[in-house]
Amino acid sequence: MFIGSPVPQVINVNELENKLRQQHDPLQRLISLDKLASHYCYTNVARARELLSEFNDILDSYDNPDFRLNYHLYAATAENQLYHFSEAEFHFRQAIDILEDRGTAKQQAEVYIDVAGVLMNLENMQQAMEYLEKANKLLKSFPDGRLTARITCREGFMNLHYGNYSRAVELLLAADRDTTMLGQPLELKDYYFLTLIHSGLGKVYERNDDRERSVRAYLKVVNMCESMGIRTRLSWHYLNVGIGYIALDDQEKAEAYFRKAIDIADDTSEFARASAYANLGFCYFEKGEYDEALHLFERAEQLYKQKSAEDYYNFSIIESWRGRLYSELGDEKRALRHFSLALEYAHLIEDYKQLAGVCKDFAGFFAQQKDYENAFKYQCLHDKYTEQYNEQVDKRRQMELEVKYEAEKKRHETELLRLQATRLQLKALRAQMNPHFMYNALNSIQNYITSHEIASAAKYLAKFAQLMRRSLEYSDLEIISLEKEIEFLEEYLYINEKLRFENRLKYEIIIDEEIEEDILGVPTMIVQPYVENAIEHGLRTKKEGLIKVFFFLYDENTILCVVEDNGIGREKARQLRMQDPQYLNHRSRGTNITEKRLEILHNSKGQFVKTIDLKDEKTGEALGTRVEIMIPIVEIQMK
Repeated sequence: MFIGSPVPQVINVNELENKLRQQHDPLQRLISLDKLASHYCYTNVARARELLSEFNDILDSYDNPDFRLNYHLYAATAENQLYHFSEAEFHFRQAIDILEDRGTAKQQAEVYIDVAGVLMNLENMQQAMEYLEKANKLLKSFPDGRLTARITCREGFMNLHYGNYSRAVELLLAADRDTTMLGQPLELKDYYFLTLIHSGLGKVYERNDDRERSVRAYLKVVNMCESMGIRTRLSWHYLNVGIGYIALDDQEKAEAYFRKAIDIADDTSEFARASAYANLGFCYFEKGEYDEALHLFERAEQLYKQKSAEDYYNFSIIESWRGRLYSELGDEKRALRHFSLALEYAHLIEDYKQLAGVCKDFAGFFAQQKDYENAFKYQCLHDKYTEQYNEQVDKRRQMELEVKYEAEKKRHETELLRLQATRLQLKALRAQMNPHFMYNALNSIQNYITSHEIASAAKYLAKFAQLMRRSLEYSDLEIISLEKEIEFLEEYLYINEKLRFENRLKYEIIIDEEIEEDILGVPTMIVQPYVENAIEHGLRTKKEGLIKVFFFLYDENTILCVVEDNGIGREKARQLRMQDPQYLNHRSRGTNITEKRLEILHNSKGQFVKTIDLKDEKTGEALGTRVEIMIPIVEIQMK
């Protein structure tokens, strides 16, 4: 079906419809209605609404929160497909009320993403952005690749709305990649999002006058919709392909797609059908088949008027085409009347581009009549309106730049706040270094004092004080040299070896020869939490523990740090945590904070920490744990 795409998850609609016809028990019907509505709200909105009406009636007698939630989600989706955006928003907010009371984090994130799309259709971009941020926050704690791809899609459309086309393309392509590479069967809703993604790409290419890529993108949408039965917006997609082919001067293909847009049984897109009639009429006008062209213009106008009696933009275009047609026929009186109507409609909406176009038609008409005075007059008006249109475009671009600037500024401020919050967490972490370590170190020093081993007591007390001083100094720094990071790590391990474990712990720190640790900057105390984890979970019960820490130059931007221990392994450590209250109360907050820091510093989401269980190949016995940390190299701020 689609190269590289997983097989879609499908339901047998005919079987479910037959089952529904045979069922009489309301609760059993509710189950079938639920499954069918979930499918039809993307494929057959009219049928979806029929089913949802019965769905709601049954819920009035047998209310169930889960089915009530699904009812509102399907109803919202169906109303959105029908362009009833306010009704869709209402149903989504009902669903949000249910989910925020009893739903999971992923369910909440999904509905936030969906309502953001409706709010964008309602031009409420600020609130849409807020819902996407709420979804993002939830997914940071409960990651889900499918939902993250949908957020990326919405953000792509947000940038498309503000005219930031380069960023829009970047995000939409990322959403396409992340959706098709999920590695699991795609849902019908995933394909719906893929149609959004590629129609968005088509729109960007169209606005950048890259017509060939635009048509390819729109054709991909059409093929996907036809294959998956997603027909609710197919008239629009056919129309977009047809308009693209007109721009490419392929009249034959353009006509074929305009006819498809007209003929498809899709009652929700009369506006798209009207546009298809109008554009097909233009194709016949270009071919010189004037009677058919006039007939199609009439059909288009009737449909536009059914949708809105004030669609002056499209009325102006049709009147302009009629004027040009009658001018070609030599019917000056009718041509003049239609050009005048086109100009009148364009004035009503103050569309300077359309005004300029109609004035150009007028100038050509009068020049053909050898009425050069009026031809000059309308040519001057054309120039005036063109200038006003360009000023309008410049103002819009200026506003778009201001919006983009404010959005980027807000994004940077948000990142800064996240970094500051993380820095505060690190301060708290450093101030609360593992109490086992602190207690045992001080207790050992006290034993040296009471045993009158004054030299040893003084030596270790100085080492301990040095470690505490470094911890306090580094708590105000985000970046230090790798050399200082390793020094801190050595002091920490030395005190563990000599005081806490009384020489039952050994350690090695190995540095790749290619690394110049005195000039490379790294995030402060990025490795210590993983070393502490190895000690607490892997080595605490071992008689002879060993920790090895390796630093390799992974690439010019990254250091690979490997923390390896010969401990009891993660499974045994988990069992001890369940049995030992002290283990149970010890939580690896340091590693969680560090992984969040790594995401921010790498400026992307991904797996920057990998944990590997070391086992004997023959017996399967645990031999320890290896943790691989991808540390970004950052510039040291020179004083």
